[in-house]
Amino acid sequence: MTDATPIQQTARPHDRLADALADDMAAVGRLISTRMASEHAPRIPEVTAHLVGAGGKRVRPLLTVAAARLCGYEGDDHIKLAATVEFIHTATLLHDDVVDESAQRRGRPTANLLWDNQSSVLVGDYLFARSFQLMVECGSLRILDILSGAAATIAEGEVLQLTAARNLATTEETYLKVVRGKTAALFQAACESGAVIAGASEDHVSALAEFGDAMGISFQIMDDWLDYGGAGDAIGKDLGDDFREGKLTLPVIRALTRSNSEERVFWRDALERGRADDLDRARAILERHGTLEETRAEALIWRDRAKAALHRLPASDLRDMLGDLADYVVVRAL
Repeated sequence: MTDATPIQQTARPHDRLADALADDMAAVGRLISTRMASEHAPRIPEVTAHLVGAGGKRVRPLLTVAAARLCGYEGDDHIKLAATVEFIHTATLLHDDVVDESAQRRGRPTANLLWDNQSSVLVGDYLFARSFQLMVECGSLRILDILSGAAATIAEGEVLQLTAARNLATTEETYLKVVRGKTAALFQAACESGAVIAGASEDHVSALAEFGDAMGISFQIMDDWLDYGGAGDAIGKDLGDDFREGKLTLPVIRALTRSNSEERVFWRDALERGRADDLDRARAILERHGTLEETRAEALIWRDRAKAALHRLPASDLRDMLGDLADYVVVRAL
């Protein structure tokens, strides 16, 4: 395994990919604006526009468009699929902020803080409904199965994370199930649905699905690393949010297996009893046991798996840009 390759170009990988697919992404943006409108409930576009306007890079819909074009697609249903993926993602963000009682998202106040929890939940439900309308319009039962399955898996992952929170017995196996559910499932579905709509071979569909899964896992592991080892402006939320919410992420799970009795008392007080008011000490324990470094190394392993899956696809500029994106995930938050 090697460390992430430095990105030499001035533009970041997702920006270069967006530039290469600018016409498609502009069409995705127009469709999103049209479908998030509501004649009878103006709060729906207000809440959605607040989150969209916070500067999200639309990486997931970008993956759908890239996968379709990489597989030679010439139609326009991939635009609907990309909008579907973004609606699912935005809906989950609205719901997550209510569950986590978050105050900041992408560096701005959350929708539930500016409006209320009811608005966030109901607007999220509306976006889920819109996403299913778009899925159906593509006329593919297989794609409907992929994307609806991803939506169910995301909810399952979030519930699993909720039940695992503050449980010091949480294992790495459970952690990976949470990561696959809450994050990787949509990355995988975004890539897989793009390949399917293009009529790609089963091997190419499988390769893109594996790429999305591995990159999504790498992304989430790095996000969990950044909560302890990064900076708040890099992840669009307050540093230590996971710690304060009692989430058992990889660096903590591994540190727990090596902690002495005094350190375990600290973790029990901080996580089980919700007294997470000493982030500096938590970080010191993680560094002492080397689990922050190990967590980043684990993200690199999944990055390598993502890039290996890409090599099963024909060489092209788009394939190279997807590989650069996988590199970027482990050197900076998207």
